[in-house]
Amino acid sequence: MSELELVGIRKLYEGVSRPVIPDLALTIPSGQMAVLVGPSGCGKSTTLRMVAGLEEPTAGTIKIGKRDVTNLPPAERDIAMVVQSYALYPHMTVFENMAFGLRIKHLPEAEIRKRVTAAADNLGLTQYLERQPKALSGGQRQRVAIGRALVRAPKVFLFDEPLSNLDAKLRSDMRREIARIHQQSKTTSMYVTHDQIEAMTLADMIVVLKDGVIQQIGTPVDIYERPANRFVAGFFGTPSMNFLSADLTATGERQSARGAGFEIPLGHKFSGAPTLRPAKESVDRIVVGIRPERLSLVGNADDVALSGSVAMREVLGAEVVLHLESAAGPLTVRTDAGSAPRPGDTVQVWLDPKMVHVFDGATELRL
Repeated sequence: MSELELVGIRKLYEGVSRPVIPDLALTIPSGQMAVLVGPSGCGKSTTLRMVAGLEEPTAGTIKIGKRDVTNLPPAERDIAMVVQSYALYPHMTVFENMAFGLRIKHLPEAEIRKRVTAAADNLGLTQYLERQPKALSGGQRQRVAIGRALVRAPKVFLFDEPLSNLDAKLRSDMRREIARIHQQSKTTSMYVTHDQIEAMTLADMIVVLKDGVIQQIGTPVDIYERPANRFVAGFFGTPSMNFLSADLTATGERQSARGAGFEIPLGHKFSGAPTLRPAKESVDRIVVGIRPERLSLVGNADDVALSGSVAMREVLGAEVVLHLESAAGPLTVRTDAGSAPRPGDTVQVWLDPKMVHVFDGATELRL
């Protein structure tokens, strides 16, 4: 059992009035990988460093497998950490780098060789065991760093943006490698990144942070299809979600979002109610969100049309991203390259009302 539990975690740095982490509670079930994601400064790396024992929480408790490790040094927490800088010993061979942590534990030499050989074979490093880090590529060095953590068979793996220094192809390769290792080892893991693709492809559960506060916890599908608020909706998705300011109107059982140049029937799309404010306040009552891939150049019978002119197009091979200027505001559309209009063209794009997301204009919570 290696459940990781954080209870009432608070982190306040000396001389700073606002805490980086005001009050965080998180449980990662045994064997799952939780990916902490959010913009720079949201507190994700600070949280991981407190779990690792590199930072002390101002308040709260950290438990690994029901054991309170809050005040234990890193070496006694039974964790292994992989960081973006690799942190390999340059004068040691790959074998010695991977074996170093085991030697500190005074494991028998036969056991050390067995673990390192198995991890090297698993990571495709067998032929590089006698090389020093300077003779390896970036991807190979990162695999050595992962192997060094893997051989320790810890209760918890900690990954602090381990792929940030790699190019796009290597990042893709290493994402698959980390996913494969996690599937095999089933070790409880906390992974920190600002990259939404890493979060969506690696996580059993995603934890979205903003200003040290958890915005949503859920599976990748939950986060993408049912974002808890406008921040989460805008953070996930490339390009990001379109947001249209609107007023909520109701006629009998019919609800609609009415804005500049559009009216979208909502039906019973949501069960919540927006926060009402005095009419003199120039704040929108609701915000309608629609993902770029849900906008189409071809409409169906029940779809709603939006008109705009093409300001720019981004060619992505088989797809094109169109940036439109419309009465409703800026719109981004993903479409096939073969049918994409040109800059300056006036077009109609269509949305399915069942595919929109609705957020309260004041609280920004999903309705």
